[in-house]
Amino acid sequence: MANNYEDSHRQDDINHCPSLEGLQILVVDDNEDSLVLTTFILESYGVQVTTATSALEALELIKNCRFDILIFDIAMPKVDGYSLIRKVRQMLTLQKQHTPAIALTALTSEDSYNLAFLSGFQGYIHKPVEASVLITEITKLLGFSQEGNGE
Repeated sequence: MANNYEDSHRQDDINHCPSLEGLQILVVDDNEDSLVLTTFILESYGVQVTTATSALEALELIKNCRFDILIFDIAMPKVDGYSLIRKVRQMLTLQKQHTPAIALTALTSEDSYNLAFLSGFQGYIHKPVEASVLITEITKLLGFSQEGNGE
């Protein structure tokens, strides 16, 4: 019974959600389970997802492809999400591009939240990711990037 209830609410979410069909989103996470879950959620909304498991892999993808939104895990080995978004912001500024970015993290402190925004993220989502929260954040950022005024 719970699955039917969840399925009907999921369908309501899709019906009330602006179309995400064809969006290109890069998801970077060193945790395979989290990467699979996030990808599954996004693909169920028609998003074309590219994945990377490290910051270095992500930087290479960003050099060669354009994405509508970036979603980066914060706690990754070698290069964390804060450092990655700073590098991406420098790279995209040189290319005169701005791509909205969401921090995806298990960190819940106010310091982590503040550092994410100071580093260059426009959104912040806690793990484990919930579909409704992720989709709401994406549509908010799309409205932000399309309007250009932050509202």
